[in-house]
Amino acid sequence: MGEIEEVRETQRPRDGSTSSPSSSDKTDIPAGPGMHVAQPEKKTFWQRVKEPGSVWQIIFAALLAIAIGLIVTTQVENIHPAAIAITAIPGTLWLRALRAVVLPMIVTAMIMAIQRLRAMTQGGGKAGKLARWTIGYYVITTIIAVAHSCILVGLVWSKLMQTVSGDQLEVAEDDQETIDERKDVAIHAVVVDMFNSLVPQNIVDALATDSLLAVLVTAVVIGYVIKPGGALMRAVEEVEVMIMRIITVLIYLAPIGVFFLIMPNLFRLDIAEIGLNLGVLIGGTLVGMVLHLFIIIPIIFFCITRRNPYTLWMRCSPAWITAWGTASSAATLPVTIRCVLEQGVPVTVTKFAVPLGCLINMDGTAIYFPIVVVFLAATQGITLNAADYIVVVLLSTLASIGTTPIPSSSLVLTVMIASSVGIPITGMYAVVVAIDWFLDRFRTAVNVSCDTFAAVIVTKITGIRDEEGEAEAYTEELNNGPQLRDDVKV
Repeated sequence: MGEIEEVRETQRPRDGSTSSPSSSDKTDIPAGPGMHVAQPEKKTFWQRVKEPGSVWQIIFAALLAIAIGLIVTTQVENIHPAAIAITAIPGTLWLRALRAVVLPMIVTAMIMAIQRLRAMTQGGGKAGKLARWTIGYYVITTIIAVAHSCILVGLVWSKLMQTVSGDQLEVAEDDQETIDERKDVAIHAVVVDMFNSLVPQNIVDALATDSLLAVLVTAVVIGYVIKPGGALMRAVEEVEVMIMRIITVLIYLAPIGVFFLIMPNLFRLDIAEIGLNLGVLIGGTLVGMVLHLFIIIPIIFFCITRRNPYTLWMRCSPAWITAWGTASSAATLPVTIRCVLEQGVPVTVTKFAVPLGCLINMDGTAIYFPIVVVFLAATQGITLNAADYIVVVLLSTLASIGTTPIPSSSLVLTVMIASSVGIPITGMYAVVVAIDWFLDRFRTAVNVSCDTFAAVIVTKITGIRDEEGEAEAYTEELNNGPQLRDDVKV
């Protein structure tokens, strides 16, 4: 998607002859382990804009949607719900189509990744190292995200929030039943459910209900027991090719989808009703994410890889822009994989670390939980003590790992964390729900950005490399959509 460089090693026919003359005008430069980037012909800005699904088209679509949404919101007093629903149809259909290929993609990606890990285990024993470093890195960065969020909210944001009047704390009768159901969930039940979700009772039901953790574990088991090079493995490879071709078409439609996802959501925002507390909630969340994404993670990244983290972040812009538009790490997964591969990350690491990060690496969500909990407490005049913050850190870490990568999935877990430290769920929770769609986009963008950093870091630590031609073959597979012109690169 977007302005991504063509990744291709100079190909040689099987008879050993030299590469075709058409490739003689390009110079291969190293891009990472096992990969070479062929410098594409220089294109004008307008040519880049016209490329199907380019990052510039997505940026322009997002800015146009924001502009129209804010103008309509400020000029029109009451927008009919039917108008919002109808306007959202194109974006909803695009997002549904993108989600439809996520589970098959995760299954095939994990099966093939485990097959490669088995081969590496026999040759160099790096499979366990990859798993340990990937999971360990994700857990450590999540704990760091929760910790600095709690420090900021305790020292700064909680002191800026004000107690609201009793009327604003009242809960609508229709909402109270839902809140009570969420509040009754015990802490241990959440932990038990998280572990139970790892092993499905019915794999078909897990696929139908989008139980991603269960599907992931099942795919790992299948990938381990399936016969390498057998008929079933070849079928998995063919399915992956078909999925990638579908994804290619959907990525071309990304600007349209992002536009119709953002604009209708802005219609729901009443700017006049945003008060001091809500401003602190939004500002505190964004500041925490900026600190994590642009200071903490880049420091870790540079210390390990000695590469410019901000250059990597900009090169992976199609991923985090799509994440901002869709508010779903799962829906953005195809774009994230494409961007990570373009940065020289081996296919094996990409197919293992990125889907896993989509499921458990939720740094943006981890930052958000403590701020919401303190928001609910401060508006009622409740002050949390040190023990409460420790509980919030532990539960936020578990909750962020267990959160499904779909829009606004953290709302239920927010109630559980708040209730665990004795904070009543009042009408202010409705304010959190009302604004969650907005902050969810930034959380998702942070989550996806951290996945791209993680893939490069894990590659550097483990030293895993692709076999000769493997990266180029897989990139060609990604780039070759159905009935697409050869000169159009995704």
